[in-house]
Amino acid sequence: MPTAASLAPVAFRQEYVPAPKRGPITLLLEDERKLAICLLLPTVVLLALFIAYPFVNGILLSVTDTRVGVPGHFVGMQNFINIWNDDIFRVAVWNTCLYTFVTTIFKLALGLWLALLLNRNFRGKAFMRAFILLPFIIPTVLSTFAWKWMFDPTFSVLNWMLFHAHIIHSRINWLGDPVMAMTSVIIVNVWIGIPFNVTLLYSGMQGIPEEHYEAAAIDGAVGWTAFRYITWPALRPIVTVVLVLGVIYTLKVVDIILGLTGGGPANATQTLATTAYQDSFVQFAFGQGAAVNNILLVVSLLFAGLYLRVNRRASDE
Repeated sequence: MPTAASLAPVAFRQEYVPAPKRGPITLLLEDERKLAICLLLPTVVLLALFIAYPFVNGILLSVTDTRVGVPGHFVGMQNFINIWNDDIFRVAVWNTCLYTFVTTIFKLALGLWLALLLNRNFRGKAFMRAFILLPFIIPTVLSTFAWKWMFDPTFSVLNWMLFHAHIIHSRINWLGDPVMAMTSVIIVNVWIGIPFNVTLLYSGMQGIPEEHYEAAAIDGAVGWTAFRYITWPALRPIVTVVLVLGVIYTLKVVDIILGLTGGGPANATQTLATTAYQDSFVQFAFGQGAAVNNILLVVSLLFAGLYLRVNRRASDE
């Protein structure tokens, strides 16, 4: 017979169950600092291999006399002295300034005009928008060869059109005349670079509230007045970015000039980028080519710094 002691409530003992052991992956995921390092490590490795190493190697090459099959010896600033005393380098500097200035201005002007056109409502707007992007979609090499055929002195379709329009009376040697050769490479660069400018400027116009134009129209501000006091102030930061990026892009253009003129005739279209290419891969003077490339790199970094400064100021506003 059960006793009173046996009927008393029994206190159940709670046994300790150890927590499951956490593996190294779990510990890594829980440590934010280690996890961040692991996530950034592939990016750091890629940047070191494809950006940092070529950058450092280019600086080291510029102070040596390295050539194909010849180990380079340290020569200090001799490569920079040689290119500074080179007449072709001075011509290339002038051509680079002229080529960059003219193409950047024309790309901005035509890009702004086309962006204003696309900002209106009209039939065929979607087709026009896709058609303007065509030069940006076609590979640059194919575009260059197509333009070279159009500039051909014998079979030039441009000469044929201008002649039948009674604009010219004799053929134009587009790529054989020094002035026309520079004009030709500028035309091709502008044609290829316009879609990028149109895209940025058109995107900026889409961010302007329509109420501003409606309020201005009530006060009689339409057309040029609305552009001057509404559109242009709103686009000013984007225009600065377009100019800076246009300069950086134009400074490094090699394929267009090499495909059309190769730097000729008589170095009339020789730029710093093509000079660095020819010194390195035609004359195989890697040290001198790296020196020219480093000069071009410094100029590009100056404009890149300007771009970052403008972009930071625009974000603060």
